[in-house]
Amino acid sequence: MYLRTDLSLLNLLLSLSDALDLASPELSQHQMRVAFASWEIARESGLDTDTLDTLFIAALLHDVGALAPEEKIAIQRSTLQYYDDHCVLGERLLRQVRILAPGSAIVRLHHRPARKWQEVEQTPVALASQILLLADILERSIDRSRFILHQQEEIVARISSLSGQTIAPEAVAHFLPVAAREDFWLDLVSPRLYSILIRSAPLRGRTIGLVDLKPVSAMFRDMIDFRSPFTATHSSGVATSAAALARLYGFTEFEVELMEVAGNLHDLGKLGIPTRILEKPGKLDAEEFAIIRQHTYHTYTVLVSVEGLQGIAEWGAFHHERLDGSGYPFHLDASSLNAGARIMTVADMFTALAEDRPYRPGMCKDELLGIIKNAERRGFLDKRVVAVLEAHYEEVHSLAMRAQTEALEHFEREFAVRPSEDEEETRAAA
Repeated sequence: MYLRTDLSLLNLLLSLSDALDLASPELSQHQMRVAFASWEIARESGLDTDTLDTLFIAALLHDVGALAPEEKIAIQRSTLQYYDDHCVLGERLLRQVRILAPGSAIVRLHHRPARKWQEVEQTPVALASQILLLADILERSIDRSRFILHQQEEIVARISSLSGQTIAPEAVAHFLPVAAREDFWLDLVSPRLYSILIRSAPLRGRTIGLVDLKPVSAMFRDMIDFRSPFTATHSSGVATSAAALARLYGFTEFEVELMEVAGNLHDLGKLGIPTRILEKPGKLDAEEFAIIRQHTYHTYTVLVSVEGLQGIAEWGAFHHERLDGSGYPFHLDASSLNAGARIMTVADMFTALAEDRPYRPGMCKDELLGIIKNAERRGFLDKRVVAVLEAHYEEVHSLAMRAQTEALEHFEREFAVRPSEDEEETRAAA
């Protein structure tokens, strides 16, 4: 169906985990590979089904706290000085979502070395965290330029060498029989890993509705926005103004709520954009703008891969298309852009003009509406949506500013990461 909220939880999490690895080809499928390895090892360990499911979710999203592409790449290359910050932030992000919260402790502890644990086998969270640490080190040890079965033995030797100090011997013992199977290694690096997991991984048959989809989208909104102080509240403003415009336009309440989800996720593809480009205090050059133009493509391809999110994918990802076909990245025109996409385009432009940017302060009402109405006259924006914004400007503006103020307070209260007492220990576990 075009708009649906009885979504496969596995399908949704696999696609969103894929979005975490957009920053570089060397990160491709990192989250999924770690989740696959964690699941295979956990099955050998005898962990109960609930803990196995929780570990799988935690592994799929274990790097959610690494917001910047540069940080993700540094983690992958084992060149990050401290590893604790992304664990702390990851825990805080997952903790705010009911269906993801059980895995937050595992994410928090997944770089904690074995010497900091006692009786690992008797503590499910400890064992699960150690399995995730092992799987993470395993995946980062793979040389992507070499055939996997040519490096199998040396990877196993490295994991074994870390037993006792970095990785618990119990976790290593559960890994060794898995590592003896060629099919494990071939599946691990297979370009079809998404399909393999969809067919056989945990969570099959579990669905979620709108009540759980909204907080998941809000968590990813925070990840997108909180990368930079210059974008810290952008998606909150877009989601709120798009929902308000949709309601005023005549959408049903169900559609309005889905529009808010689409607004939360409209810039999902920016997870792969370098921070230096997002924070540049001036006009982008041609090379930088070419990089920016890919973000809505990635937003669309990630969301449309979730069965039932076709409508949200279009509403969220088409916000840089124009009615005359001169937008990007698909160059769609009026014949292909539905009302939801047209509303999102106006909401995104309105929010961008109203908020402070590195190169200018937020615009006043007259200046802002002048730019938007000029874009409408040039054939870029929908005339009816622009008229709704103009007629209800104060209401839409007030709602958006309130949402952005709350988002900023939320960021300052919950996501100002501070070094913890485990900092040196987690550095050693890298």
